[in-house]
Amino acid sequence: MRPSVRRILDSMSTVPAILRVANLDILAINALGRALYAPVWHDPTQPLNLARLCFLDPIAHDFYPDWDEAATNTVAILRTEAGRAPDDPAVAAVIDELTARSDDFRRRWPAHHVRRHRSGIKLFRHPLVGDLSLVFDAMELPADPGQTITAYSAEPGSPDAEKLRLLALWASRGST
Repeated sequence: MRPSVRRILDSMSTVPAILRVANLDILAINALGRALYAPVWHDPTQPLNLARLCFLDPIAHDFYPDWDEAATNTVAILRTEAGRAPDDPAVAAVIDELTARSDDFRRRWPAHHVRRHRSGIKLFRHPLVGDLSLVFDAMELPADPGQTITAYSAEPGSPDAEKLRLLALWASRGST
């Protein structure tokens, strides 16, 4: 990751933001992003892979209130990334692992759905603030092929914005 990309992530203090790569590893995350993902990031010294989280960690069913949609989207994103970079060993390794270890993944993979995950609404359930409905915007980095910044935001003045404010306060106290 380029230092300028790290600075961009760190400057995004009012929205959770992640930098992910094609195999759905989170390469970098800002403070509010760490607070959002804290319930499912069991070992912050290790990368969090969003596909493994979705299909191999039972906590994902609680973290994603609409787990079925999250799972379908995860497969479609991996299918897209596999098509974009068919020789990427990191993408192939995640697909192979999920095919071997997850019946849910194995059932979804043959559908051949693809999705450019650029914007939409993502639902989260956080043990500190409850359910969150956040708008996401994914921005590919043309200078860094395969890297995407995803930022999550809430409508100003909404209950979800207040929940993000509470998460930010929690994060600022070093609780993540």
